Amino acid sequence: MEETSPSPFFLLLLLLLLLLPLSMAASDYDTFVQCLSNQSIPQNQISTIVYAQNNPSFTTILQSYIRNRRFATAATPKPLIIITPLYETHVQAAVLCSKLTGKQLKIRSGGHDYDGLSYVTAAGVPFIILDTFNLRSISLDTTTNTAWVQSGATLGELYFKIASISKTHGFPAGACSTVAVGGHLGCGGYGNMLRKYGLSVDNVLDARIVDVNGRVLDRKAMGEDLFWAVAGGGAASFAVVLSYKIMLVPVPETVTVFRVEKTLEQNATDIVYRWQFVANKTDNDLFVRLLIQPIVNKQTGKKTIRTSFISLFLGDSNRLMTVMNRDFPELGLQKQDCMEMSWIQSALYWANFDPNNSTNVLLDRTYAATFSKRKSDYLQTPISKVGLESIWNKMMELGKTGFVFNPYGGRMGEIPAAATPFPHRAGNIFKIQYSLNWDEEGVAAENQNLNQVRELYSFMTPFVSKFPRESFLCYRDVDIGITQNGKDSYSEGKVFGEKYFKGNFDRLVKVKTMVDPQNFFRNEQSIPPFSSKK
Repeated sequence: MEETSPSPFFLLLLLLLLLLPLSMAASDYDTFVQCLSNQSIPQNQISTIVYAQNNPSFTTILQSYIRNRRFATAATPKPLIIITPLYETHVQAAVLCSKLTGKQLKIRSGGHDYDGLSYVTAAGVPFIILDTFNLRSISLDTTTNTAWVQSGATLGELYFKIASISKTHGFPAGACSTVAVGGHLGCGGYGNMLRKYGLSVDNVLDARIVDVNGRVLDRKAMGEDLFWAVAGGGAASFAVVLSYKIMLVPVPETVTVFRVEKTLEQNATDIVYRWQFVANKTDNDLFVRLLIQPIVNKQTGKKTIRTSFISLFLGDSNRLMTVMNRDFPELGLQKQDCMEMSWIQSALYWANFDPNNSTNVLLDRTYAATFSKRKSDYLQTPISKVGLESIWNKMMELGKTGFVFNPYGGRMGEIPAAATPFPHRAGNIFKIQYSLNWDEEGVAAENQNLNQVRELYSFMTPFVSKFPRESFLCYRDVDIGITQNGKDSYSEGKVFGEKYFKGNFDRLVKVKTMVDPQNFFRNEQSIPPFSSKK
């Protein structure tokens, strides 16, 4: 068949179709910029903080805080605009202009949002990202043992700042240094001092927010109900959090860490079984995380399970050995397994840095993102040895999905379930994280790995909490339910809301209805207002 060249009219039509999204984006950008200008934001500041899709820096800004490569593909829906505020007034204007232009506003801090709800939305929904990474000031006051921390500051930056002025102060928050304060405290936040001091939000004293009307409010101005909600109830459902006032906690000059690994061939099943009865009841200064991973035994070439017991003890190694020999001799901890160091060195150790490194590494915001999926559960009854063996067999059958067991007890069991939105308190032995990373690209690889995690989650049903099967908000998991752009959002929201918040869900809905009845601050797992109940 003879080939024919496309007609000039066809080429012109194709060009117009290709340019159409850019022209639409430019129109959205112009409208938004004009609105910011109307809000008295100077033009020289606007050009610094607002990025349209055709801006050369747009892709870099977008991808810099995507920590899960599943949401960094060409097919992933992109925001019309990214705004990166430098001042509180910029946040106020961004909220008002998003409302006026009818665009959904996504609020991102560090980007450690396992299912990307802070920077991705459903295809076809126009949205704007407000990224707080420039809002990162930290102001410490050791006379009152408090600090104001802006939402874009990372935990590493906070720990670095604390250690720069004190060897005996710390803060109970996460191990990953590139997690940002806004998202971490907004969903509860926890770390390896939770048995001593509770969650991060158990140590929050105040907050500064921008509400749906563009007002800057502190705890007194917003009222106790809204403050309660933004300290652990999914803050992005209610407002943009500018900063939190936190209470610093005392730490000893010497703490101790250890890591002990055991495989099935080294009696791991019996040790894990015993750990369930000890980890939440031992000395409150002791936190022993348990990592469980299917591996191939290098000596035998056969699949096995590796268990890793990783600890932080708020004291020296002599006292730690006394506690371990009394409560958990089955692990066989030896004095040479223990490493004494300062609290800030333990923060390096838990963030997978050499504890003898300079603490400057905590200021590094880069993160080696992989494809990943996380899920969560709570365990309230110890699993029998037969049950553990069945779980090991399932893990080895599936291939790569691992567990992280984080023990509760101590302070976690003393705080009432309604004190904060986070309800998973007394009665929980430990929280389970399902963890899987992969490097293979493509839909087939993604489906295969997601199915593997979901199958293990299904297998665990008989062993974990029920009515509801509880989940941890900081481990966002869209598998347990989403709302469809606010339609019938109360009934849909209750499906996942009760798993995250149990009896606190309806109180959160009441607060939402009071402060944001039109559901401006929303994502696929946000708190709905009662007004959308059918």
